[in-house]
Amino acid sequence: MPQFSYKARKRSGELVEGVLEVTDRSAALLQIQRSGLFPIAVADSKASPVAVVRKDKGVNLAAFLPASMQAQLSKARKPKLQELATFTTQLANLLNSGMPLTVALNSMTHLETRGIPAAVSRELKQEVTEGRALSDAMARQPVIFSDLYINMVRAGEQSGALVPVLRRMAGHFQQFAEVQAKFKSAMIYPILVICFGIMLVVLFMIAVMPKFIVIFNGFNIPLPLPTQMLISVSNFFTNFWCLTIGAGVIIALFILFKRFQSSKSGSRKLDEWRMKMPVFGNIVKMNLFAQFARTLGTLLQNGVPVLTALKITEQVMSNQLIREAISLTRDAVTDGKTLAQPLANSKLFPQLMIDLVRIGEETGDVPGSLNNIADTYENELQIALRVMSDLIGPVLIVVMAIGVGFLLLSIFMPLFQLISSIH
Repeated sequence: MPQFSYKARKRSGELVEGVLEVTDRSAALLQIQRSGLFPIAVADSKASPVAVVRKDKGVNLAAFLPASMQAQLSKARKPKLQELATFTTQLANLLNSGMPLTVALNSMTHLETRGIPAAVSRELKQEVTEGRALSDAMARQPVIFSDLYINMVRAGEQSGALVPVLRRMAGHFQQFAEVQAKFKSAMIYPILVICFGIMLVVLFMIAVMPKFIVIFNGFNIPLPLPTQMLISVSNFFTNFWCLTIGAGVIIALFILFKRFQSSKSGSRKLDEWRMKMPVFGNIVKMNLFAQFARTLGTLLQNGVPVLTALKITEQVMSNQLIREAISLTRDAVTDGKTLAQPLANSKLFPQLMIDLVRIGEETGDVPGSLNNIADTYENELQIALRVMSDLIGPVLIVVMAIGVGFLLLSIFMPLFQLISSIH
């Protein structure tokens, strides 16, 4: 294999030289960049190094940041579910058309897949060309491809059904992306209304209320309690020291919350609280149950061993209580028990899910039962999101009406008192 000598710089600016044994010069460049270095010159070790042409795009402001922040900014972004679905569908379509894997991966470098750079497909092609399996090549890029993705591809390679597996996986990511999109769209309207309402109240307290305070002070009459409360709030917003203390308290509370959230016990408590919230808790649970059933069912359907499938599902779940329940289930299955029994012992999963899993075990079709469970909870989740979004509008209108009514009452009550005193 050819050898290429190179010169590169670290992020700190230190010059590094070395020799790489790769197939060609482009592969050498990729390996240097993956090592976190900036290549300056790369050439065949028998020839003189050729300078790497780099376009100067102006001043690099990130260079002035601390090293930790630079590393965070340069860290590769995990692709979104929709982006993974698009990438997987494109690869499945190319393979289904009869292309060999290396040719399909080469074609993927020319297809626009948002969130997944063309360099990813180039590296996959390079490693497959060198004799590695596609799943092993994907395992070298954990930021892009999760354990779920890698194990499903490996199962497809072993069963000789890579294209159907890719299609099912694309559908899996697409379904979760649609659920996420519906949840976000249901939240956009109330969040915008709340933010706009807060901005109007703050503007009223800072710009309008002080003028009314000057008028009220000249009345020489006792002010009603709502007006006194409103004046106190306005003074808080217009007083620099009060505002500073208030901001300090908010920042301190935020830091304490983050520390609580980062601890294992705090994270577990928050996950438990989310599942018990009124209205929202039911939506959170339906989403978790659907995600658990869909992930485990898809893995088992594609031939992944049950213990491996449970481990991957445990890693995928975001709720700590569900993860603990899956871990205990995996231990129980290792000891020879069925899936339904340890799931029931966790007291987290609904009886409907337990019964359907038990029926699937009796009929020998656990993946089918899990997929039916996922369909059921995904449909219920969509209905619950629709009902919640329909209810949020009237609730927000009532809350805003109460707030506006309080403001108007606080302002007009002193005026009414003044008019009454005149008569």
